[in-house]
Order: sequence, then C-alpha cells, then structure tokens
Amino acid sequence: MEPLPRHLNNFLEYCEVEKGLTPLTAKNYARFLKRFFSWLEKENFSSLTPGELSENHITKYRIWISRLPNATRRSASGLSSSTQIRYLIALRSFLAYFHEKGIPCLPTEKIKLPKERKERHVKFLDFEQVQKLISIADVTTPAGLRDRAILEGLFSTGLRVAELVALDKKQFGEINKKKDFEISIIGKGGYPRTVYFSENSFAALKAYLTIRADDDPALFIRYGGPKHAPLRLTTYAIETIVKKYAMRAGLPFLATPHTLRHSFATDLLNQGVDLRSVQEFLGHRNITTTQVYTHVTNKQLRDIHRKVHAQRNGSKDVKM
Repeated sequence: MEPLPRHLNNFLEYCEVEKGLTPLTAKNYARFLKRFFSWLEKENFSSLTPGELSENHITKYRIWISRLPNATRRSASGLSSSTQIRYLIALRSFLAYFHEKGIPCLPTEKIKLPKERKERHVKFLDFEQVQKLISIADVTTPAGLRDRAILEGLFSTGLRVAELVALDKKQFGEINKKKDFEISIIGKGGYPRTVYFSENSFAALKAYLTIRADDDPALFIRYGGPKHAPLRLTTYAIETIVKKYAMRAGLPFLATPHTLRHSFATDLLNQGVDLRSVQEFLGHRNITTTQVYTHVTNKQLRDIHRKVHAQRNGSKDVKM
C-alpha cells in the first residue's frame, strides 16, 4: 500500500468527478492536506499508509494545527476554531475516500470537530475608513491603478475574493463605451448572480484598463515576479494587497477582502436596504447566512427608534 501523500491526486479527481465538488473546493482540500503531509514529514510519519494512520496521529496533528499562528490576526495566537475545522473536514473527506474505495483506514468518526463559538463577530469598516483605505493607492502607477480598482470593486460589489480573481476583461466589453455598471458572474456553489459596480468603482476600473497593453484575459494581473508565471492575481495576492493598504491606512485591525464584503453588507443595511436584498447582493443561498449582519445594525436601529419616539413624545402633551 502506498503512503498517504501518494493518494492525493486520485482523491482530488474523485472529489471533482465523482463527488461533483467545485475546483475551488478541491483546491482548498489540497491546500489543507498538503499541510497535513508536511506535518507527517516533520514527525517522520511520511511513509504511513492509510491503514497505519491511528487516533494517536490525529490527536498529535490536532494539537499541532491548534498552535499554528493565525496570519489574519495581529494579537491572537493560534488558528481560529473555524479554520481548524476546515483542516479536519479535509482530512475526514480524505479518509472517506479510502472507505469509498475499499481501502482499510481509520473510521472518519474518529476525527471529531471542535465546537465553534456560537456568536460570530463580524468585523467591518465604516464608510470613512473605507474611503481612507481606498485613497492610499498611488494612482500614478499601473499597480496603484490596479489596486484602487480592486479596493473600489470589493467594496462596491460585495464580491468574494475568489469571485474577483476569476473576473476577465471580456466581461466588461468595450469599457470606454459601456454605460451599464453591472455584470453576471458564477458565484460560490456554481450559482449565477448579478453584481453592481458603483460609479467610483467603474471609473477606477476604466482608468486601470485604459493603461493595460497586454493580451492577458485576466481582469487583475500582477506586475513583476517570475517571467513565465501566470499573470492573473491569486486570492492570496489580493489578500496581501488589501492587508498592505490596511496597515498603511492605520486601520484599527488588519482588514481583508472579506472585511470589505462585510463592510459592503453593513453599509447597505445602514442605508435601509432590506435583508432579502442584501442576501441577493451577497449571493447567499440561505437568509440565515445573511442574518449574521443584523446584530451589527441593531444599535443604529435602536438609536433611530429612540430618536423618532423622542420627537413624537416631545411634540404633544401626554395626558394620564
């Protein structure tokens, strides 16, 4: 029987062909499993076969991932429980593949998932902070024009970073002649939706595309780096760009592309947009996913309620 790492390619093909998972999901599984394989090598377990993997190995691996540094947080140490769960889900799916193929392996139920905290705290930027973040980009350079278009685009559309990365120039047609500020995309889970660009975002996009002289189909490309590497920016590259400007802007926490998505949703709710519409803008399949944003606006709604009723109570005498 071959060692565990040798089964990765067959597992990924199984995920896409037999399980019908999206290429992005398979890519994430590969990323998490490669971290598992790195741990195996570090602990001199790289020759382990599926049948030799034990609960003791899993326990040691769980301790190891719980202590990994969290690159998205400045102060907190260790990966969040939600990130740890993603690592373990990938590993459980890997074991399930062995069982599906009749290969002796540790039962999947031996990998228990940690409990997530019940309350999810959404970090977002207010409009002034977003404007400060966007204004940092130096639009006298091609990279600066690109970065301004990325930041404006993330905030005005609520796109996920993977959705932004997948955009192509052809989706915008002849941009100097185009008047509509909307395009159709295929979002998470393969579901289509329409995304809308603000005037500022569309203007930033036009300025960026005007200086593009290359034939690469990707909307956002890198400048510099290995000569023969793909030009299309990766999700990691865009995350790095956003974090760079967040640090330069002196924001209270290290913002990410998803922070701008949170900020987009929160801004809509604060402007009075109903939750169902926000759900459509974000591409959520279930309204309960969108409801995570409601607690963010609860304080503002309470303040509005108090202000309105205070005005009414002050405009007439109350007789008892």
